[in-house]
Amino acid sequence: MEKNNVDYSPLLSPRGDESASKTLSSSLVSATKGTLKFFICVIFVLWTAFIFFQPAKPVNKLFSTWNELNRNSPFGITGSIFVVFTAPLLIIAFLAIAHLNLTGEDQLQGKKSSKHPRFRLWTFPVLIRGPFGVVSATELIGIVLFLLYVLWATYAYSVEALGIISESDMSSFREKSIFMIKIMGLRTGAIGLMCLAFLFVPVSRGSVLLRYIDIPFEHATKYHVWLGHLTMVIFTIHGLLYVIAWAMEGRLVKELVQWKDIGVANLPGVISLLAGLLMWVTSLPGVRTWNFELFFYTHQLYVVFVVFLALHVGDFIFTMTAGGIFFFLLDRFLRFCQSRRTVNVISSRCLPCGTVELVLSKPQNLRYNALSFIFVQVRELSWLQWHPFSVSSSPLDGKHHLAVLIKVLGKWTEKLRQRITDTDAQKDSSVITTSVEGPYGHEVPYHLMYENLILVAGGIGLSPFLAILSDILHRVREGKPCQPRNILLVWAVKNSNELPLLSTIDMETICPSFSDTVNIDIRIYVTRESDPPLEEGYTHKPIKSSFCPMASDYGMSVLVGTGDNFWSGLYVISSTVGFVILLALLYVYYITPFHIEIWWYKGLLYVICMAASVVIFGGSVVVLWHNWEKQSYLKEKSNNENVDDKIHQNESLAPKDQSQVSIEKSTVVTYGSRPDFKEIYESMSKKWGLVDVGVIVCGPSTLQTSVAEEIRSHSMTRQRHDSIFHFHSHSFDL
Repeated sequence: MEKNNVDYSPLLSPRGDESASKTLSSSLVSATKGTLKFFICVIFVLWTAFIFFQPAKPVNKLFSTWNELNRNSPFGITGSIFVVFTAPLLIIAFLAIAHLNLTGEDQLQGKKSSKHPRFRLWTFPVLIRGPFGVVSATELIGIVLFLLYVLWATYAYSVEALGIISESDMSSFREKSIFMIKIMGLRTGAIGLMCLAFLFVPVSRGSVLLRYIDIPFEHATKYHVWLGHLTMVIFTIHGLLYVIAWAMEGRLVKELVQWKDIGVANLPGVISLLAGLLMWVTSLPGVRTWNFELFFYTHQLYVVFVVFLALHVGDFIFTMTAGGIFFFLLDRFLRFCQSRRTVNVISSRCLPCGTVELVLSKPQNLRYNALSFIFVQVRELSWLQWHPFSVSSSPLDGKHHLAVLIKVLGKWTEKLRQRITDTDAQKDSSVITTSVEGPYGHEVPYHLMYENLILVAGGIGLSPFLAILSDILHRVREGKPCQPRNILLVWAVKNSNELPLLSTIDMETICPSFSDTVNIDIRIYVTRESDPPLEEGYTHKPIKSSFCPMASDYGMSVLVGTGDNFWSGLYVISSTVGFVILLALLYVYYITPFHIEIWWYKGLLYVICMAASVVIFGGSVVVLWHNWEKQSYLKEKSNNENVDDKIHQNESLAPKDQSQVSIEKSTVVTYGSRPDFKEIYESMSKKWGLVDVGVIVCGPSTLQTSVAEEIRSHSMTRQRHDSIFHFHSHSFDL
């Protein structure tokens, strides 16, 4: 249905006779959400402040007093440390679940663009060329705080150790040196544990914590990398200091293989550190680029790293880091459950530019947005390899399918294309067997929050922007909340044979006369060709396609942390409550009455409780969730709700008319040059004036660097009437 009259009133504004009740309900929800945010902020600030200032003597003394008061309780010191270090993170998660459920699926409510353009710390690039890549002002603050903590803690612990030495009766310099090395080895281990407490949170893909602060896994991955380097540097220093001290004492080999029952067991620590070092070395950029499979497989040693760390330090010390690890276990188990499902491939086709399009079946109630991405496994190629791809379809394209574009760049993608083309030649409908994890991505579709957008793509980086364009056009046609009115797409490709990628979206079909409402300009830069080909335009060879019939299976599983807010929240809550119950039963009925004192054994039991709570309590919710999914599918099938969508699919998946007049009119193709971002920003700034402009980049790191540099340069020299550009990256490197 075409809509030429566009309503510019506030998004989701109440109308009609129900205006008063809706306003009251909205005010109540907003007040509740504000209260939840307040408590989350207070708990987080107090928790991180305690961690930061714990090395200070007064705070450390207070903490020791707290532990002594609880020493004779049924839970002992482990319980007191759990309350201080793990419980705050769990409480924050519970409050975040409530906030997400109140927000609901429509994340646009209350998210209107600001009338007063201004800089934002999280979208302003500060550091660009360096070991951290492109770093925003907010990220820089986080880096500085972590480094300050490490330096401050090292200083505080050093002063404490020197004070102990000055008050002791140690006379020889050698004796004092050994003591100093040992005490600093102990303290660096404590500092490393505090970093480890945060290490696993960023790689919990569907974590409620990441969803609440709207940091998708693709961005959080780099935080895990940064924390991983910092943590392993500290743990390596921790191990080296003890090795030096033991070598000076002449007891190196004896201490390395020592595994005592009361106190820290050295051998498990050695095993844990070796596993961590192997993961660290193989994750370095050069090694990872040289052999990604080596990096991927050795990273599975995190199980050895965590388990032997618990054996090394025991239950009460391990509790300091348990919160983040527990959330990772929650996510990992849910991913395991989701990935067991095989997903129907509705269609697959190979484009002549070396790109494969897969259209996958999904249930109607599996939500995602145009900024989402999924992990795909093709069992005919490998049972172990999972590869991430941005979605190239909008959720409004159809309720029962999701599309991805895959460029052939390596062995796995080459095998995928070969299998699809071979199957097409053999007229075989069974192309590939796929499994999917996700969708993951931004909780809030921020591309809809800007009235002015610049989309910068490099090569296959166009894929998410096809989804964004489709999403915007669908929303304009259907009258859904949507801010963008001016869009500039800048696309850099190496060769002109990649141009047909743009033809996979038919703008006129999605929204006839969209140019009356949305101004879309496209600038294409073909960098490795100085002249256009003989047949200029979008004409290309016929696309080889392989269409598969819809099977009785219902596509992707909805068992994902970013899925239904109620079920994902219930899964987290039940697992957490189960964890507390199992710990209580363990300490009240076994450890305390039987006087179990073996550190490494209690550490092992602690890890078992964590895993068992997720499998037993969380698994029970997963079973109920799965049954609910089945019932929803059967109800949907019986009501024949997918008839219209199948028609929509057939339209959207059919080969497109390559003579898209409206696209060609708004498209400028330049050969033999790269985008001049300085000129682009200046021209857009003059054209749009003082407004917020969202700049979204998807492409190689060099492209991101170029875009970020010009945004920073423009921001530092801009005049008062110039546009304010906000940097967003939609690229990540695992």
